[in-house]
Amino acid sequence: MESEYKLLGGAMVTLALATATLVIVPYLQLSDVQPSEGLKEYTSVQLRGRQQYIQNGCVYCHTQQPRAQSQAPDFKRGWGRAPVAGDYFYDHPHLLGTMRTGPDLLNIGARQPSADWNLGHLYQPRAYTPGSIMPAYPYLFEVKDKAEEGDKVVNLPPGYAPVGQVVVARPEALDLVAYLLALDRTYPVKPPPDEGR
Repeated sequence: MESEYKLLGGAMVTLALATATLVIVPYLQLSDVQPSEGLKEYTSVQLRGRQQYIQNGCVYCHTQQPRAQSQAPDFKRGWGRAPVAGDYFYDHPHLLGTMRTGPDLLNIGARQPSADWNLGHLYQPRAYTPGSIMPAYPYLFEVKDKAEEGDKVVNLPPGYAPVGQVVVARPEALDLVAYLLALDRTYPVKPPPDEGR
């Protein structure tokens, strides 16, 4: 009976330590986080685009968390500095991602600020990145014989545009690109206290 109490006591202590380490301490560390200087709140268009990002599964193949220079070559790849907690202040839920099948997208708005490029890349990724394994999203676009007033025509590279027709971005594609362009965290931030050592 005594060994059962020891086992139960050990399990309770282990559970308490794990909860304190994985839940309570991080909560206390991040409970007073403020938005980073330079971070802007998402517009309604960008929020709709964020929803498209989630619905189309972009988070399954792309992260939004470049790693520190000491941990990975992300900075040399042009993905930007490692983020700080305040960079995600307006992100609910956070879309950090866990898989890097494609490049990190946190600073895609700075690396690729062209809406035309992003629209074309969504329509046919291999037109812009040969050998890309990213799926095309043609249902976010409409192929028409002629553009109408107010249509956003996607200018595709030669050989990728339908002959005699135009590709027009649907509102969902425009919203998604607005969100991608908002992913620009290139403003300066104060380094964490332990990095100054």
